[in-house]
Amino acid sequence: MITPLRRVGIVVLAMFAALFVSSSVIHVVASEDIALDSRNVRTLYESFSAERGQILVGGIPVARSIPVETQFRFLRTYSDGELYAPVVGYYTLNQGNAGIESALNSVLTGQANSQAFEQLVALVTGTTPEGASVALTIDPAIQRVAWDALGDQRGAVVALDPATGRILAMVSKPSFDPNPLASHQNSVVLDAYNTLSDDPSNPLANRAIAGDQYFPGSVFKVLMMAAALDSGRYSADSEFPNPPELALPLSTNTVKNSGGRLCGGDETVTLDEAFRLSCNIPFAELGLELGENTIGSLADAFGFGATLEIPLRVTPSTFPRGMDQAQLMLSSFGQYDVRVTPLQVAMMSAAIANNGDLMRPNLVDSIIAPNLRVLQDFQPTVYSSPVSPSTAQELTRMMVGNVSQGVASNAAIVGVDVAGKTGTAETGLDTGRSFWFTGFAPAEAPRVVVAVVVEGDSSEGSGNSVAAPIARKVMEAVISR
Repeated sequence: MITPLRRVGIVVLAMFAALFVSSSVIHVVASEDIALDSRNVRTLYESFSAERGQILVGGIPVARSIPVETQFRFLRTYSDGELYAPVVGYYTLNQGNAGIESALNSVLTGQANSQAFEQLVALVTGTTPEGASVALTIDPAIQRVAWDALGDQRGAVVALDPATGRILAMVSKPSFDPNPLASHQNSVVLDAYNTLSDDPSNPLANRAIAGDQYFPGSVFKVLMMAAALDSGRYSADSEFPNPPELALPLSTNTVKNSGGRLCGGDETVTLDEAFRLSCNIPFAELGLELGENTIGSLADAFGFGATLEIPLRVTPSTFPRGMDQAQLMLSSFGQYDVRVTPLQVAMMSAAIANNGDLMRPNLVDSIIAPNLRVLQDFQPTVYSSPVSPSTAQELTRMMVGNVSQGVASNAAIVGVDVAGKTGTAETGLDTGRSFWFTGFAPAEAPRVVVAVVVEGDSSEGSGNSVAAPIARKVMEAVISR
């Protein structure tokens, strides 16, 4: 009789042990995953009943929760909603989350593993844990300048510090007001979301890092020139044939320079002059000589094809593989199927500005607990070193010439050496163009890197006339401080 009882006791003890272990796993190991599960309705309602952490720009809340006398207790509100919405995002009852509100949801709700101490205190005191606040790297003054400079045009602006990777401005237009999406009334949220999602201009997309990517056009020549110089096979003085047009292999199509012009007046042209005048034919020839593998390897080093989180998820830019000669020639001046985000273009310039080292881009300066304890502080890290210091220095010189004596003249700032490159990319539509500028200033000691893209509905205009003036205003705003 004793033996069966003992066996029963052992079984019961084992069951309690298993229950204890599983409970511990749920509360300690898997708690964050469970809290973030979109099917967890209880967590959703609890999160609206707790004070969600603030999102700060320049120390000022641009997203915060205010007390209300409803079943949810707190209402999410957004200041300067359209200005920051593509970055900050939204937090809704029935349409999910986006932006920083989504990427750092566990932090903002107090459920992150880094907030274990605060969770323990809340458990002991029987209170609901408060969310931590997220301080962004965005500079409000630079963000406002970029927003105003872009005006009513569709496109994006990215500005960052090349020495640290801190993103100083990230503007995407058209934008939206996230406040209706934060309503506690399901019908209001649904109507607002449907209106935005049905809008053909796609205001919910952050054009700086996602959405339909852009053909880079001639700003891709920054990468091409870097590949040529870094290969050791070419210098700025290397010469290429200079025909008025170039036949694509196994095709009836030809490559022409912008406006059908010659690249200078001689039978040959140097890479320096071809870069300064932004000629397509010499770069198509260069692409054939460099080859897909050389160009693609450098593109990878700059971040093409990589999954990047800043902590917003960035859509990977693409440099195609397995191309024939005609496709490679078109890709060599940023057409065919080369696709980029403005952030990726900024990263290309940032590596050149930082002597060949590309710092990892980041939007978060720090994470701060409700008791003001700093849970996480931003530390600059090197993402890659795609080119040598000598290549970066020579390419900087060439980019300065592109602004001072070339086709990027509208980016010039009096008394300051500005390095830059423009681009005007065909979009595949009959009349559409994408107008680009990327560059940095001051060239000798860069404080800011800028990438600007503007979506055009017609063939009129150029990167120099449309995008460069926007970039100039942003660079002036940074270096004048």
